[in-house]
Amino acid sequence: MKKDQDKMLHSYLPTITCSLQADAELECHGSRIQLNLKDLKKTTGVQDGPKSPSGLTYSGRRLIDYLHSTMVSFWGPRSRRADNNVSDHDRASSASRQRHREPDERTRLLPRGSGEGYLSPDDPAVRSTSPTLSMMRATADAAKVSPYNLWSVRALRLFSLIFLALSFVWWVFLLVSIFVSPPMMHTRGSGFFNFAYTTLTVGNLIIGLLFFAVPSRPMTIWGAVLSVLLVVDTLLILSVPRLRVEEGWVGIASVLWATVIATYNVVQTQTVARGKEEEEERLTGRVETRRTLLEWFAVLAETIVMGVMTLVVILLTATLVLRARDASLAPPGKRYLVDNQKYEVHLACVGNNTINEDDRQVTTILVEAGEGPVEDSLQPFIDNAYRNGIIDRYCYWDRPGIAWSDNAPSPHSAGMSADAFSEALALAGEEGPWILVSAGIGSIYSRIFASRHVGDVRGMMLIDPLHEDSLHRIGSPGRGFVLWCRGIISPLGLDRLAGAIFKGRTREDRIYGRSAYQNGRFIKAQLQENLVAESMTASEIASARHVQQSLDTPLVVVSSGVEMHKSEQWAKQQEEMAHMTDNLVAWDVVGGAPHEVWTTFEDSHMRNQSLQSVVVVYMGCTYL
Repeated sequence: MKKDQDKMLHSYLPTITCSLQADAELECHGSRIQLNLKDLKKTTGVQDGPKSPSGLTYSGRRLIDYLHSTMVSFWGPRSRRADNNVSDHDRASSASRQRHREPDERTRLLPRGSGEGYLSPDDPAVRSTSPTLSMMRATADAAKVSPYNLWSVRALRLFSLIFLALSFVWWVFLLVSIFVSPPMMHTRGSGFFNFAYTTLTVGNLIIGLLFFAVPSRPMTIWGAVLSVLLVVDTLLILSVPRLRVEEGWVGIASVLWATVIATYNVVQTQTVARGKEEEEERLTGRVETRRTLLEWFAVLAETIVMGVMTLVVILLTATLVLRARDASLAPPGKRYLVDNQKYEVHLACVGNNTINEDDRQVTTILVEAGEGPVEDSLQPFIDNAYRNGIIDRYCYWDRPGIAWSDNAPSPHSAGMSADAFSEALALAGEEGPWILVSAGIGSIYSRIFASRHVGDVRGMMLIDPLHEDSLHRIGSPGRGFVLWCRGIISPLGLDRLAGAIFKGRTREDRIYGRSAYQNGRFIKAQLQENLVAESMTASEIASARHVQQSLDTPLVVVSSGVEMHKSEQWAKQQEEMAHMTDNLVAWDVVGGAPHEVWTTFEDSHMRNQSLQSVVVVYMGCTYL
């Protein structure tokens, strides 16, 4: 019996090599058998005896019997091993081919096994969310590789950084163009929509980089919705001619870039998520579905931020729809390209430009608006005089950025507007003579225009005019900052959308009516007015005053009694305006009238001698 056991044991021993480890484990080549010496002695009854060359203590026949039974349970009898030689050889050949195959980014760093070769899902290499830290760990320990240590994922992150740098440069250019228009970058719209889309692009890239290592389903869904909405915006701008003209190539490029980046972020999120799953499966044997508390907070934050960005794009889309609707309202006159065809201004004339019975050209009233569009202020008043036969003809225009006129390049002063008005009149074939009627800040523009057309201007009527000493109120930094902030949020159209939905505001209201001040182009015009009020405009009006002081141009001044009683400085300035020329025809202070004096036509004070009569008596009958 002893000889048979020895023979069988020696038949297995050549196929394995065993050694006793420091932790009392018996390690054999091809397997790992956990043997505790104390348990071995207790089980087999082995007593301490002489040591073998390998350091294993053994004695008695029961140790040989125990090893024999243990190895048979591991490898089976010799006959079964012989039957499996072919399949073992095939597997060895396959493993050899696998080892010699060229490694790539998907090559496993650890061999497949029954589970013992995988890392724990809680291993720092698997749970790491920092690509930089993961690469450092991978360099220090080849067995610990981050799920994000893929070249494709790292390339996406690099592209995102490059796109962010390019978008930021473009964002800076658009920010500067609000105040000073760079060559070839002027848009005939406000420019705030371009800035809004670029800001959205920069924000989208920043969010993608901040949450690069935490891809989630909400981020993918919000990103897809964002992309679809931006595609709709692009189609709206390209399909509506007026929007396409106002936004120009700068606006089209901005919205296209925003669409591309939104789509790219969706692809990036999906790619990183797939890379994470593949790496986790390779390292841990399964896709990790758990998240740390920090990761859940990141998912919550990115969901909220992406939801807000989607809401912003929804508002942008709704505002574009309103703009497309407003573009269908045709102007009453005609638009003329001015300033070397950089932008268009709207000019309309009412009445026949004919020669009267005395062979003299009919005098035309030129109407200049005050703080708002002329169509909602002075034009109805002048048109009433025309319908009553008090005047024969009048023309009115919209300053750049107001009503149907495009925005001019920045900076833009009152003198530049006067030149644009002159060019539009020339293109329309209007040659004068003219009588200028203006109100409020429009008087600044009329005075500059009159100083440059001395021979054609037959008279001036200023209604509660703004004195040049009050330009500091127009050009105050606080007012400019408020206008800039209003312009930045104007593409959202919060007030316009609310007015259209809940108050029934129409196209007319938004273009030249009571809601015109909400328009981005109108805000841009006021901002341009603010930026140069105390510099370029102040210099131009000072020159105009010097010219007019030496002339005898007939002048009528109508002042607001309310404003004069409210401010002594305003009353003093009105008196100075009455002596602007050497030929003051009348200075009328309308008691109880607000700054918009023409709104008091039905008051008893104006019943017998209305403002229309002032035009007839002082500007019509005497000087026509």
